[in-house]
Amino acid sequence: MSQQSQEQYQFISAILTKHIGAKSTIDDLQFFYGGNFNLAVRVKTEAAEYFIKWTQGEHRGLFEAEANNLQLIKKTDAIDVPGVLGYGSLEEKEYLMMECVESAEKSTHYWSDFGEKLAHLHQHNAAQGHGLDYDNFLGAAKQVNNWEQQGVQFFIRNRLKKQVDTALYDRKISSETEAQFEALYEKLPNLIPNEPSALLHGDLWSGNAMVNSKGEITLVDPCTYYGLREAELAFTTMFGGFPTEFYEAYHSTFPIEKGFHQRIPLYNLYPLMVHVNLFGEGYLPAVNKILASY
Repeated sequence: MSQQSQEQYQFISAILTKHIGAKSTIDDLQFFYGGNFNLAVRVKTEAAEYFIKWTQGEHRGLFEAEANNLQLIKKTDAIDVPGVLGYGSLEEKEYLMMECVESAEKSTHYWSDFGEKLAHLHQHNAAQGHGLDYDNFLGAAKQVNNWEQQGVQFFIRNRLKKQVDTALYDRKISSETEAQFEALYEKLPNLIPNEPSALLHGDLWSGNAMVNSKGEITLVDPCTYYGLREAELAFTTMFGGFPTEFYEAYHSTFPIEKGFHQRIPLYNLYPLMVHVNLFGEGYLPAVNKILASY
């Protein structure tokens, strides 16, 4: 075993000891690289399997926020997420330890069950309006969740404007593009339904939708907040979308207002601008096309 491997083994062993008590014998480790964290591992012991991920000192507070996100969704009992077993800091690394999702083949009702369960999650709202008591992260991007009573104002101030200001500061967009956004902000209250808040997963695409041992949905990597549920449904279309039965089941459980498909590009300006700030100007043509159409 190399020195690096030995250090990783000791680091993982220390986390297990801290959160599940007696020192466990590690039978197998499966490492995963990439994503928005530096490293993750699936740990098999004689008792159970666990999933641990950690940073190398970047994005402070990311895993504490994710642990809170998971626990918030778990409390609703609306849709399955991995249980949080522990989080903290060790050897200047922040980590999160969770239950491991045991996967199986999708059940025949996987997509309709998923749509129905997401609708039930969205039926949970907050008396304070739209936002959250803490900030979190969409990928590596800080996500500000200051409370707003009105959902459209929350979307403008905490989603679009934050990303636009960052992009302008980093010279990834021009002042002309900022002016187009400012003009759009004036129009948005008449374009987007001002619904009550809904508890959202916040980063809902196929990569964060896992199949559990029952063949049903388990969601991972949430960046939860109380917001406009149409923004979540729009987000699902970003990378190909989900099958029709998912949307039909959602709509039959918690109907959405007519004209949603025309509003999808407006909501997706937010994740597109996050991509501009994280990955560069290659995403700007899509942004400019949406702005031009409004």
